[in-house]
Amino acid sequence: MNTHHIPLETVPLDPLVLYGERFASRFLLGTSRYPSPSILQAAVQRAHPAMLTASLRRQNLASGENSNRFWQLLADLAVPVLPNTAGCHSVAELITTAHMAREVFATDWLKLELIGDDYTLQPDTLNMVEAARQLIQDGFKVLPYCTDDLVLCQRLIDVGCQALMPWAAPIGTGKGPINPYALKTLRARLSVPMIVDAGLGLPSHAAQVMEWGFDGVLLNTAVALANDPVRMAGAFAAATQAGRDAFLAGTMIEKDAAEPSTPVLGTPFWHQA
Repeated sequence: MNTHHIPLETVPLDPLVLYGERFASRFLLGTSRYPSPSILQAAVQRAHPAMLTASLRRQNLASGENSNRFWQLLADLAVPVLPNTAGCHSVAELITTAHMAREVFATDWLKLELIGDDYTLQPDTLNMVEAARQLIQDGFKVLPYCTDDLVLCQRLIDVGCQALMPWAAPIGTGKGPINPYALKTLRARLSVPMIVDAGLGLPSHAAQVMEWGFDGVLLNTAVALANDPVRMAGAFAAATQAGRDAFLAGTMIEKDAAEPSTPVLGTPFWHQA
């Protein structure tokens, strides 16, 4: 079902590289809460995401025809699936779910989610490093969903995580980056790829974190619950790429005072704005 091979001619000059594998998009998309399977399908086809996240615990494999249709839809979309461990509250539960996901999807890729608080769905920062260590020893390519805590992120790297997924805000809030200082500090201090995951509500939020130098964004609710999920999926994909292009281009330095941009007598035309 799941392949990450990308034909050479489809890989952009600036691919997203995770664990040594290249992806043509820097936008990752979740698969839950859409009004219908057909809308999910259309949103994916509009956005062309690098991966689709899916949770075994929230989609019961034995729940009948509807569940079977969901898994068949994922297979038909031919987009690499990133299984996640959403809903897990202990390391043991998480490890079991991860191994089940590897069997179902035939992939070593895994989004590590370990919930520490049911109200905010904040990650369990005390136990997720140990969970990541065990998963990496078991051969998984772990993408940990974590907070923007610098020390936590460094510890995850120390146990072998080659990419991180820090949040912008709690899952499903749509608030956008609530702690720009923390996120910018992560980007300045850590060199591994980082995908901002959770809390983004507007395409402008995605463009903003990409302008700060983050390597990608992952979201679900902002697309799935939009009035037009298909159009919103396209908007987020475009904003993600626009933010990346702005980062690579190099933005102008912000100034406190105005600076005239109108032509000045005697200034060559190519120096005029």
